[in-house]
Amino acid sequence: MGASTLLDILGSIIVGGLILLILFRLNTSATSNLYNNTSEANVQSAMISVGSVLENDFRKIGYCKDWTKIPDPSKSILLADTSSIKFLTDVNNDGIVDTLYYYVGPTSALLNTPNPRDRLLYRVVNSETPKSSNVGVTKFKLTYYDSFGNTLTTPVNPPGQIQKMQIDLQVENPEPIDSTYVVAFWRQLRLSARNLQNR
Repeated sequence: MGASTLLDILGSIIVGGLILLILFRLNTSATSNLYNNTSEANVQSAMISVGSVLENDFRKIGYCKDWTKIPDPSKSILLADTSSIKFLTDVNNDGIVDTLYYYVGPTSALLNTPNPRDRLLYRVVNSETPKSSNVGVTKFKLTYYDSFGNTLTTPVNPPGQIQKMQIDLQVENPEPIDSTYVVAFWRQLRLSARNLQNR
């Protein structure tokens, strides 16, 4: 074997090693992108499910199939604070007035997830047991406005002066990917229940 053959073999080993290194890096990058995309899709899906329920419930503030049971919609909001609200509505569209209560729990309620900021968003119908889902809610903030568009201080007293509200909702994945959490933010600007305007 001559020196030329040894150089060819050595060169082939170096080129083959570089190609293998490139393939390993491509595989790692593809796997990381797959995890990131899956995590983003899960967070977006959670955001959509929570946001649609919130928007549907909040648009029905003061609504009842039998309108005579809530004759004054301005009295349909019973409690209005930064991260909680209680109001009258007809949840099942059966003509029976229900009380719907939304509030967030403390971050200490979810010790089984690595995310230190996630908490449970509770939805309580009448006096039933509070129901929640752990979808990684890290922020639930309500801002209230009067009929002139002025921001009302919380807790709003009397709640009857609320004409519109803004909902800020943030969802993060419960497990970090490369030490970071995927974040999705949803804001419903100046949501107005039609019944709050019927005064």
